[in-house]
Amino acid sequence: MTIHLALLIVYSVGVVGLGLWTSRLIRTSGDFFVAGRTLGPGLIFASMLAANIGSGATVGVAGLAYRDGISAWWWSGSAGLASLALAFWVGPRIWTLAKEHGFFTTGDFLEFRYGSSVRAVITALILLGSVAILAGQLIAGAAILNVVTGAPRWVGSLIGGSIMTIYFAAGGLLGTAVVNTAQLVVMLAGFLVALPYALGTVGGLDQLFSALPAHYSDVTFSAGPGSGWTLLFLTGPAFIVSPGLIQKSYGAVSARALRTGVALNAVGLMLFAFLPVLMGMVARVALPDIDDPNLVLPALLGEQLPAWLGALAMAAVFSTEVDTCDAILFMISTSASKDLYKRYLRPDAGDAELLRVARLAAVIGGTVGVVLSIYLTTVIGALTIFYSILGVSLFVPVVGGLYTRRAGSGAAMAAIAAGVAALLFVRFGFGNEYAWLDPTLVGLLAAAAAFTCVTALRTFSAASSALNRNA
Repeated sequence: MTIHLALLIVYSVGVVGLGLWTSRLIRTSGDFFVAGRTLGPGLIFASMLAANIGSGATVGVAGLAYRDGISAWWWSGSAGLASLALAFWVGPRIWTLAKEHGFFTTGDFLEFRYGSSVRAVITALILLGSVAILAGQLIAGAAILNVVTGAPRWVGSLIGGSIMTIYFAAGGLLGTAVVNTAQLVVMLAGFLVALPYALGTVGGLDQLFSALPAHYSDVTFSAGPGSGWTLLFLTGPAFIVSPGLIQKSYGAVSARALRTGVALNAVGLMLFAFLPVLMGMVARVALPDIDDPNLVLPALLGEQLPAWLGALAMAAVFSTEVDTCDAILFMISTSASKDLYKRYLRPDAGDAELLRVARLAAVIGGTVGVVLSIYLTTVIGALTIFYSILGVSLFVPVVGGLYTRRAGSGAAMAAIAAGVAALLFVRFGFGNEYAWLDPTLVGLLAAAAAFTCVTALRTFSAASSALNRNA
């Protein structure tokens, strides 16, 4: 048994054990869904940062940096900028409503603001998009296990999926907040220790940049949609209105704790974003013949670092895959149990039944994610599906619903339909003819336009009716 495999086994057993230990604290669905609204800024920070630094921010970003250079920073950097908006703009407002009205999910807010039809549509989109991002995380974990043991993807996906499903289903939000704190320590330690060694293998920063093409040192470089600064349109909106992050926000003990924890997470994301980027660039110099972007980071850690350090860094990357998986399972289980099962199938379901269904939904969601991860090609490819759908369908209705009372369900439904339709039309309708046209940005603009137009028509119609009554 290699040191890499031994450390991964110890780590996996540890997080499963910690998750099972926290299950004794889960007595009600409120404990499972929102941790009894008891999370202080420290646990909010750790839970958010661990959830946001997943396989896309490590394995996926290293692959992007291998291709594009320092501009791959925008993947996680955009998430950090968006988190500032969540901390000071969206989060406190929606937390206040959640505390006042007992919201557990984003669907609770959407039904409160627009009605059950909007909740139903968004629930379906969340469930569809969530399994795509879950598959992306599992692809990364499988890549690590492939490097360490030679195991095929399906074996790696099954192992990673089993670990995160067990500890999440046991402990819910409270359990994942505790586990994520431990995972965050492992992740940061692994990357902070590994990066100086990796840079040393190519002679340091100066030698690294001199050995690469000029655009590799340009943070403003973009090769088109999905590259460089255009990632702000892809990942930014999703990190402001992600159901998983909003529901973690519901668990805060106060609005102040929420602001502090999420803001610290934003700063952490923007700083951390440079670490996997630089490691991807090191791999470009040290290992120039890698064909699979999923293997850039695992190959660097396995081949260029001392065995003990490579093992620590491998555990750190595996940690990022697992801790983000639990955030996705959180979205799947809460949406399926609260927004679908209790709202539409069994409105009279009791608290104990709701808790059982939430745990069962986590198991089913984990299983579907494993199956899908075997068929999707790359980490970034899988995550792009989720972020695109999430951004164009949720951003405008959530933000619009918080800041205007004039919009109704028609405006929300129009925004969802226009956003998704425009996204799909640009993504699949133009082919390579307009490669510069960003599908997600077009979808967001279409959603905003539809929301504004329908709201204006509703306002005009109401005003006209009032004038006719007074005439």
